[in-house]
Amino acid sequence: MNKDKLNSLLILSDTTIKQAMQKLSDTQERILFVVDNNKKLLGTINDGDIRRGIIAGIKFTDTVEKVMHKGFTTVTLNQSYTEEKVKRLMLETKLEQIPVVDDMGTIVDVILWTNLLAEKSRLIPEHLLPNQVVIMAGGKGTRLDPFTKILPKPLIPIHNKPIIEHIMDRFYKNGFHEFILILNYKKEMIKMYFGENKLPYNISFVEESDYCGTAGGLSLLKNTLKQTFIVTNCDTILEGDYIDFFNWHQERRNLMTIVGSHKEIAVPYGVLNMGDGSLLGIDEKPKIDLFVNTGTYIFEPVILDLINENEHIDMDKLITKVKASHNERVGVFPHWGGWFDIGQWDEYRKSLKYIGEQIDEL
Repeated sequence: MNKDKLNSLLILSDTTIKQAMQKLSDTQERILFVVDNNKKLLGTINDGDIRRGIIAGIKFTDTVEKVMHKGFTTVTLNQSYTEEKVKRLMLETKLEQIPVVDDMGTIVDVILWTNLLAEKSRLIPEHLLPNQVVIMAGGKGTRLDPFTKILPKPLIPIHNKPIIEHIMDRFYKNGFHEFILILNYKKEMIKMYFGENKLPYNISFVEESDYCGTAGGLSLLKNTLKQTFIVTNCDTILEGDYIDFFNWHQERRNLMTIVGSHKEIAVPYGVLNMGDGSLLGIDEKPKIDLFVNTGTYIFEPVILDLINENEHIDMDKLITKVKASHNERVGVFPHWGGWFDIGQWDEYRKSLKYIGEQIDEL
């Protein structure tokens, strides 16, 4: 690993959780290395460490020292290690990155599994999963008028592909290849597009007879879905490892998991802090950290029993129903990184720029 790349993965122990989240997002790597001022390795931190900390109630302003992993695995510079030995160590420990340290414990390099393979593949062998991805593609997309007067929202283009194909491609790269599209508005155009364009995954269609809200169409799948499945909107592009979302859901034995994305909301005003009618202080244009609903969910099939046939129900109402019936089994997967709600014009324009940059890098 070159020096600049290595330095981009190093953080000090007083780095905040929020700063580490941003660093992971910026570097597009799965791990950071916590060091002192002399680059002596103190610990490692990854998405999972931060996620567990957030679930446990850690604050964004807390330091990474509270969640970093101190029992890390290393290889020492003056030891004779071969690629084959490092590969074996990675397979045994299920690690994709192993730091190299000198006799003083200073980090001098990082060995990446992808570099050993000389290609961008995961440590876990890629394979196709049988679980279905349901895409809610029947809405009118009124927030994207006047485009949606002509095209259905799923077919709105981002560079050389419609929105929905970008979404499906990202799932496919993570091993999902069985898609069910719930259709209504301009459904024939959507079916025609996929009929004329051969793609490497399987697509089936379910048609609503009436507009059933953002979740009601799922009732049409009661006799179709028999195992854990994913539900997503047709205007949401989400960065990240989708297998992580899926495994999180299954490990915690949830009936429903909502993927929640971190958003920093800037309040453009001075916020007054009051007590008993008196001013305690003013926070000038504060920034608030929130997790917001991305419109991506992992469901167990039993949830479908809570939706009546042809019922008009939106997803927030369904979530309330599920929570009332199974309170302890509705979870949230804390996510950070790229998330675009393309159903809004501003986000659509950002997505055009962002995806264009990704295409240029290929």
